[in-house]
Amino acid sequence: MQKSQLTLSLLVIASLLILFITPQLGLQLDDDSQRRVLLDIRLPRVLFAFIAGAGLALCGMVFQTLFHNPLATPFTLGVASGASLGAALYVAAGISFSLFGIAGGTLAAFIGALFAITIVYSLSRLRRQFEPNTLLLIGVALSFFFSSLILFSQYLSNITDSFRIIRWLMGSLTIIGYHDIFQLLPFVALVTATIIWAAPELNLLTTGDEIALSRGVNVTKLHFLLFFITSLCVGAIVALCGPIGFVGMMVPHICRLLIGNDHHTLTPATLLFGGSFLVLCDTVARLILAPTELPVGIISTLLGGPFFLWLLIRKK
Repeated sequence: MQKSQLTLSLLVIASLLILFITPQLGLQLDDDSQRRVLLDIRLPRVLFAFIAGAGLALCGMVFQTLFHNPLATPFTLGVASGASLGAALYVAAGISFSLFGIAGGTLAAFIGALFAITIVYSLSRLRRQFEPNTLLLIGVALSFFFSSLILFSQYLSNITDSFRIIRWLMGSLTIIGYHDIFQLLPFVALVTATIIWAAPELNLLTTGDEIALSRGVNVTKLHFLLFFITSLCVGAIVALCGPIGFVGMMVPHICRLLIGNDHHTLTPATLLFGGSFLVLCDTVARLILAPTELPVGIISTLLGGPFFLWLLIRKK
């Protein structure tokens, strides 16, 4: 316990340092214009990246617990593919609108995510009991199907719209001001609060659904609750940022190696590590080819690919 508390304390300190240092990199704060850049662009972007990374990491932690699979990710159930399809169809349709200050592309992506959630839930209801393996297979099948529809819409689009679709699929954290932060924060806060509330039950789920059921946990109800809340959070993140891969797979696994499987300490560790990791990825994407900016999804995937292979070939 002392080791986990020490590790958690170090993560808190590291996260605060990252949040303090990364917005200031490359800026001269004695210049009024650059101070405006810090307050209006850099700081909101760093906070946005931290919230999105924390949300993806927490959702990945939940999915790995539900499916008893370290390779499960927030995109396992096809939510990201559904959101991507919604955004691709919006671009291919050539329309442009906003509603209540929310861009049409963001709304289309979120609707696509809700559509994917509805399909997965409806198909899973065809069976009497909630079966994680069945849900996983449904999500994989939907992901492939939605991906083919994205390619089809891209093929039918002109060169400009096709490039916009590709660029969106790479993921981006470019924002101005704090509007997108306030849109995303409620979803991540809801997931965080739910996980903290369900931490004892999640600990029992790690030992197996049968043992959790024998200890009085309503496994089916808990699975569906966590499935819906985490899927909505992933849909909101993908709608605002695009599909940023591998954060939800790498971070929870690393945190389990560092701090153990107790969700009372694993949850804050995953939140801090996930947020800090995506901030660092975005900083690298912004500075590595400055003044050109790489999509953050490229950096996270470059790191995630080798890590995925390591998980596959490791002894345990």
